[in-house]
Amino acid sequence: MQPSKPATSWHVLGAGSLGCLWAARLARAGVPVQLILRNPGRLAAYQHAGGLTLVEQGQARHYPVPGQTAADPQPIQRLLLACKAYDAESAIASIAPRLAPGAELVLLQNGLGSQDAVAARVPQARCILASSTEGAFRDGAAPEGEWRVVFAGQGHTWLGDPLDDHPPRWLAELERSGIPHQWSPDILSRLWRKLALNCAINPLTVLYDCRNGGLNGHPAEVSTLCAELCQLLQSCGQPAAAVDLHVDVQRVILATAANYSSMHQDVAQGRRTEIAYLLGHACATAQRQRLVLPHLTALHERLLQYLDAHGLPSH
Repeated sequence: MQPSKPATSWHVLGAGSLGCLWAARLARAGVPVQLILRNPGRLAAYQHAGGLTLVEQGQARHYPVPGQTAADPQPIQRLLLACKAYDAESAIASIAPRLAPGAELVLLQNGLGSQDAVAARVPQARCILASSTEGAFRDGAAPEGEWRVVFAGQGHTWLGDPLDDHPPRWLAELERSGIPHQWSPDILSRLWRKLALNCAINPLTVLYDCRNGGLNGHPAEVSTLCAELCQLLQSCGQPAAAVDLHVDVQRVILATAANYSSMHQDVAQGRRTEIAYLLGHACATAQRQRLVLPHLTALHERLLQYLDAHGLPSH
């Protein structure tokens, strides 16, 4: 009998809350997985913690997922890129020489624009785009600090490849790991829809310094933005993403009324936002299409000025 081929290891680059959530669930299911840390100092801190702790429904479990840096010589066959959109291109450049022929990358970035930049850096790899509604956060108050991840919200992840609609074989590993997912032939439509939702909600919550529900006090502004975003989606060949956008935006505002948007949280904590890959990408696309969207453009300008006034990067 032939010896069975060892399972392909996953590498996770971007040890934020979602990257750690994926790594812990893969490890729990016995799927080989390794975290790639930013530098030797981060690797030492991670190794001191002894791995990841995942908290689900109040229950904490520890997973000693191995760690390494980008300089490790081990070839990479399967990679989850889970860093912020503005770090994606430089992150992939740091490990590009390690990618094995035919390597597969799952790109878990917000917005649009970073995916094309990553794909251009690694033409030898297959880039699979992902859109997730899962929620997790790092429990900084715990002794394990940032290596303790709390699974905050059961969501779903859609995966797809605009250049090749054949689903990869490893989807069964996600199934086994309890990562709810679906292969989506229209992944670009999903990413554009999510971008439009973010553009209609997040910037206004920053400018009005409010929770999502606070936008109920600005119905005309939300409605006007949705109308312009629909024009944009239709002009760039994504009409399905425009269907009932305003209704969906109102639904999200209502369902998440008590929450602060991710962009509001970034600004409140003095962190760089992903504006360039959300509102910035929308406005740049409109410009390329020679589409005049005055309210969207004005919103972008207001947000750039606001970030500048608060000493935050505007790109």
